[in-house]
Amino acid sequence: MHPILINFGSFRLPTYGTLFALALVAAIYTVIRLGRREALDSNRLLDFSTWLLIAGLLGAKVLLILTDWSFYRNNPGEIFSWNTLQSGGVFYGGFAAAVFFAIWYIRVNRLPLLKVFDVYAPGVALAQSVGRLGCFAAGCEYGKATTSFLGVTFTNPIAHDLTGVPLGIRVYPTQIFESLATFAIFGILLWRYRRKAYDGQIFVVYLTLYAVARFFIEFVRGDEDRGFVFNHLLSTSQFIALLALVAAGAMSWKLRGRSRQASPLKLEAKRARG
Repeated sequence: MHPILINFGSFRLPTYGTLFALALVAAIYTVIRLGRREALDSNRLLDFSTWLLIAGLLGAKVLLILTDWSFYRNNPGEIFSWNTLQSGGVFYGGFAAAVFFAIWYIRVNRLPLLKVFDVYAPGVALAQSVGRLGCFAAGCEYGKATTSFLGVTFTNPIAHDLTGVPLGIRVYPTQIFESLATFAIFGILLWRYRRKAYDGQIFVVYLTLYAVARFFIEFVRGDEDRGFVFNHLLSTSQFIALLALVAAGAMSWKLRGRSRQASPLKLEAKRARG
């Protein structure tokens, strides 16, 4: 593919980095637009997004190192190497770190937690969709070898040096699969946003849909360095996806119950005002 978008003399502009930046811009734009619907301050959301990005990147790197600890333990210098810094890391590591940071930040600044989570969910899905195109250009997150017509062949030596993607072998374009899946999730979330029954519902829908999509896409992933659990039965991301589904189910049950309890009170208050 094309890991380098522009190559002019000593200047190189990586395709992955360019699309990653575009993904962030698209996500923040989406967040601010949805935030206005919820009467959230745009400047506060922009500031929050900056810190959220830092927390997410750190979390993604940490889980990357943990899932391939046998390599980094024997090569500690690689932890701060250029290759590790260039890597996007493991998404679920960044997601978990961002969620925990968000809970702390939102409580400290007294923001409506569930409304904020709803606002960010579509933006995250859109950022993933654009970002995975960057992965495809760079060759990272590649799929297993296949003879299917869906397969693609990487031939660029730079991509191989950066990500280890095998050259001259037909593999599943798992990056495109996830890009399409997350773009579909983005569309579903925007459609559902106008019809949400309670705050937090959009985040729960995102958590559920992405966990299902990621769980099945992992079956055709070919990069072994993403980590495995239970004697290679599940990849790290599949295991976390199952935990995410459990969390989404628990959140949905709790929030629906809270919504049903609040509905009669709202109706009674409306009648009293009338």
